Amino acid sequence: MTCIPQSWTRRLTMLMLASLVALAMAACGSDDSGDGQGTSAAAVSGDPAKDKLAQIQARGTLVEYFEDDYPPQSISVKGATRPAGTKCADNQLTAPEVTGYDNEVPKLVARKLGVEPCFVAPTWTEVTAGNWGDRWDIAYGSGSINADRMQRLYMTQPYYAVPNMYFVAKDSPYRKPADLNGKEIGACADCSHELYLNNELEIPTVDVKLDVEHPKVVTFETEEPGLAAAAKGKIDAFLAADPVGRARIKEGEPLREIPDVAFTYYPSGFVDKSSGLETKAFVQRVNAIIQGFQADGTLKRLSMKWFGKDYASEAANYDIEAIGQTVK
Repeated sequence: MTCIPQSWTRRLTMLMLASLVALAMAACGSDDSGDGQGTSAAAVSGDPAKDKLAQIQARGTLVEYFEDDYPPQSISVKGATRPAGTKCADNQLTAPEVTGYDNEVPKLVARKLGVEPCFVAPTWTEVTAGNWGDRWDIAYGSGSINADRMQRLYMTQPYYAVPNMYFVAKDSPYRKPADLNGKEIGACADCSHELYLNNELEIPTVDVKLDVEHPKVVTFETEEPGLAAAAKGKIDAFLAADPVGRARIKEGEPLREIPDVAFTYYPSGFVDKSSGLETKAFVQRVNAIIQGFQADGTLKRLSMKWFGKDYASEAANYDIEAIGQTVK
């Protein structure tokens, strides 16, 4: 038997430990910086001409939806510099140029896929209509899982759960949802809020009940002008996600929140059903990544950073397999 000197044994042990640490660090990457730089090239699995995940890996980019001026979910970074050597096309924004909860999440997803995140800015109506023509791969825009969208889009594991509230002018006499019966209530067009007020919202596995009678629905393209209209008394109330309305109040908009949750929805990353590519592997991979971020607390930390509240943990309890979609 060959004897190994004790000093060699210590050196071998230290080398083995160093290798293990390096492997562990390489496996990590679920921080919330999400700058998209330093990602290693992903090995292409499948045919890029037929499979969405393989297309993304071969291209080296994950193209995501971006909405300008939707704080704290989506924000432009003024004066940001595009990184040298970016793979993003000239008409796409790079990771340093955008931030906010809805953008930091896909940055982290892209990092896990080993590709660079890039962003485009179609209208929200274009997103929810489907038929994207592969101009972008996934849409994180605080859009909820609902039965109507499932006709055109695949839903992925929700990345947070959002209570939705009525916002009224600060000096408004309205104190509870029943006070808004028959009143003019605003909502963003093609959003779950509009469906809810029309008593048409269906969220798989969730019991949704309209809490006002005969509302007169007034739609707006985005929440900001609707909340401003409510603050000025041009409409009686505006139904919006809790963090969106709170952000406007924090910015000085003279609004008040009625302290009753109308309904809670579960924002998802949307994937187009009509891409012409197989999307099953991509959707499954995104689900696994988001579930991993829920398990290790990444999304909770991100929610606390951007909202000051944990909107993320409840979404981990949503069973995406129970919604009845068949991804092809």
